[in-house]
Amino acid sequence: MAIANPPDESPGQKSEPSDLRHSLRRRPTASSAPDYSSKTNGNSSSNGDESSVGTSSECEDSVRIGNRNGRTHVEDTGTKVAGGEDLKREPDVSVRFAYTPAVPAHRRVKESPLSSDAIFKQSHAGLFNLCIVVLVAVNSRLIIENLMKYGLLIGSGFWFSSRSLRDWPLLMCCLTLPLLFLAAFVVEKSVQHKLVSEVVAGFCHFVITTLAIVYPVVVILRCNSAVLSGITLMLFACIVWLKLVSYAHTNFDLRSLAKAADRGDASFSSLHVDHPYSVSLKSLAYFMVAPTLCYQLTYPRTTSIRKGWVTRQLIKLVIFTGFMGFIIEQYINPIVKNSQHPLKGNFLYAIERVLKLSVPTLYVWLCMFYCFFHLWLNILAEILRFGDREFYKDWWNAKTIEEYWRMWNMPVHKWMVRHVYFPCLRNGIPKGVAVFIAFFVSAVFHELCIGVPCRNFKMWAFIGIMFQIPLVIVTNYLQARFRNSMVGNMIFWLFFCILGQPMCVLLYYHDLMN
Repeated sequence: MAIANPPDESPGQKSEPSDLRHSLRRRPTASSAPDYSSKTNGNSSSNGDESSVGTSSECEDSVRIGNRNGRTHVEDTGTKVAGGEDLKREPDVSVRFAYTPAVPAHRRVKESPLSSDAIFKQSHAGLFNLCIVVLVAVNSRLIIENLMKYGLLIGSGFWFSSRSLRDWPLLMCCLTLPLLFLAAFVVEKSVQHKLVSEVVAGFCHFVITTLAIVYPVVVILRCNSAVLSGITLMLFACIVWLKLVSYAHTNFDLRSLAKAADRGDASFSSLHVDHPYSVSLKSLAYFMVAPTLCYQLTYPRTTSIRKGWVTRQLIKLVIFTGFMGFIIEQYINPIVKNSQHPLKGNFLYAIERVLKLSVPTLYVWLCMFYCFFHLWLNILAEILRFGDREFYKDWWNAKTIEEYWRMWNMPVHKWMVRHVYFPCLRNGIPKGVAVFIAFFVSAVFHELCIGVPCRNFKMWAFIGIMFQIPLVIVTNYLQARFRNSMVGNMIFWLFFCILGQPMCVLLYYHDLMN
């Protein structure tokens, strides 16, 4: 925009810098009106001594007047020249020359931020913060109301009963399970030195992995342990089993690739393996404690340990674990104790109990996910300098049940894909049957982790996981039928978190009490 020369100064006035005065030359006339159709950023361009006047992409935010060569800028708060001097002697310069009525206020087609075409192109961090504030406010009121009405209900009976001190056999079982890794190492070392055949090694690994599950189950059932102690031991036993299977399966595959390479088999030579086959106690020891279920000789590593970061995560872990225990003791336990068996009472009453139990159960489940998958696994990875920390993906955005199971627990998903799903496909098993086998294995371990500590073998957890298969089919159909829809995501939240988990809690509680 061309600007007219300012009036001559009187002898008593202070002179403006020559480059600023030179950049503000003449005011626009009708004949010199700028052509805005060729501008992209709202700034008119000039050459040589010509100055440019315009606005940023958003006319309302700020107005700059600048010369490309002299780098003269006029802003809302004052004037700056190339040397960095802040010219505040005439604060009305930007007002007089910057955003005149002749400057267009509307330059291009725009959508409202909340319109359907632009809503996913905007950042909604502020709305997310609002939801968090409202959630905290509402639940704080409910917590205060509950404390005023019932008092503090937290007790040690659920976490540590009078028989908890007799649970030392479970602790001893937990401490002796890692010895199975040493047995697996001896088997692999024997195969490497050709002391035993592949068939014998496979049988030994079968015995070792079976013992990793049967031994804890027998200890839990014979010792009549507390529920929490039994669940902890079974979770640890399942992790040991999964790691032992991965260790044996991976070493077998590495041996096969090494033998194929020795034979010069072209079909296997194209498969590049980062490291050759070897049996190392050091790599096994690291795998035993690493936050992964898939064995490999080396892992991506970070350069250092952030001690301050680890401390902050540990504090968060303590806080959220305490919050989870508070919800269980203050809300879930009273609701469950005052409810009837959901399959043996009034149907409407059972629905009311399930819906009332759904919110605190959902909070506990989310806290469990955050504590274990985000805090604990990241703490362990930081201490061990384990580099690959994709322990979960954005499962909360999953549009189908199948997407959810692929994203919410990445260590188990990678194990399933590596040691169950693709081996089934390589052996000619159809894809649908391979998916069924993967869900079947998952259902068995869910039942072991819940049914054995509760001493209830009515297969509620197993049925709940296998019921995911028809839900996968339904949500995949809906996603294909209504593209770019979140119907599958809503079905997931409804059946898995709102109805499924509270129903399982009621079923296992009443069967355990009876």
